[in-house]
Amino acid sequence: MPDRNSLYGPLDPAPEAGWSEAPPRMGFFTDTSICIGCKACEVACKEWNDVPTSGLDLLGMSYDNTGALTANSWRHVAFIEQPRPAGHRTPPFAGNPTDGPVSADSAAVGATTGNPTGTDPGVPPGSPEAAARMAAGPEFLGMPGSQPPGRATGAETRSDFRWLMMSDVCKHCTHAACLDVCPTGSLFRTEFGTVVVQEDICNGCGYCISACPYGVIDQRKGDGRAWKCTLCYDRIGADKTPACAQACPTESIQYGPLDELRERAAARVATLHDRGVPEARLYGHDPTDGVGGDGAFFLLLDEPEVYGLPPDPVVTTRDLPKMWKRAGLAALAMAAGAVVAFVGGGSS
Repeated sequence: MPDRNSLYGPLDPAPEAGWSEAPPRMGFFTDTSICIGCKACEVACKEWNDVPTSGLDLLGMSYDNTGALTANSWRHVAFIEQPRPAGHRTPPFAGNPTDGPVSADSAAVGATTGNPTGTDPGVPPGSPEAAARMAAGPEFLGMPGSQPPGRATGAETRSDFRWLMMSDVCKHCTHAACLDVCPTGSLFRTEFGTVVVQEDICNGCGYCISACPYGVIDQRKGDGRAWKCTLCYDRIGADKTPACAQACPTESIQYGPLDELRERAAARVATLHDRGVPEARLYGHDPTDGVGGDGAFFLLLDEPEVYGLPPDPVVTTRDLPKMWKRAGLAALAMAAGAVVAFVGGGSS
């Protein structure tokens, strides 16, 4: 029976898989707070790995035209639109002195509009009323709306929204259930700790698809075999950066040794908290979680469910030892019952 730690709990997966001189474990850290939804990662992944197109139809989910990770989409950029009531954030100057607003004349002096500004258009020279409006701070105009901002609706009915954009990918779990259940050895653990599908060995049984707690792996129509992200095994083996991370213009997708990425991610979360973004949190970074930590983890700005991620993923093969033990006990009990019935029937 396998050691309990080979099915769940913290470990270094490459040595566990038999790599005697494994390099540091490599992975992805995706910082969704700086993702701009450009989909350069999707395009780079398809081009480098020769992944078929996914179609060009918009799905009615903002600018999302792939919908999910599939056999033909190894990277998926999700667009989540979140409507929010106006004024959901703390006013920028809350807690400052609360006396009445300055006079228009004082505001004009502060904005230096008493003399010609030399700009046109701009604040007209000698227009203290306009300067006072500027001194009052930004005005929420409301969006989206069917009419020009500020018309037909009162401030109490205006709404705001934000986009949460995230480039999803295979998590390359520490404890990969897909690898555990593969009957042909098509899925294997690389020396970098990643999980790769060998398509020439895959028999299309589909066991890995139901075993994945994230729903990442998929079968390609007309092919039947399973496909997913390889973390560009051919590139990282040649000391190159994976195509998606190489193409990311904002460095939302970061590649490197997993331990370094975890330290960098923790520092980034602390920075966002200091900047007034308390909802920032990490997902998939914890080696003590249900999959032993992910080789591709994320910084999120909301609950995992908002991004379509399971809140508490658990490797589906974790309970195999208990299951086999119970099956063995049940078999023994049935055998004992059969022996008792046979002996009792013979004696009578």
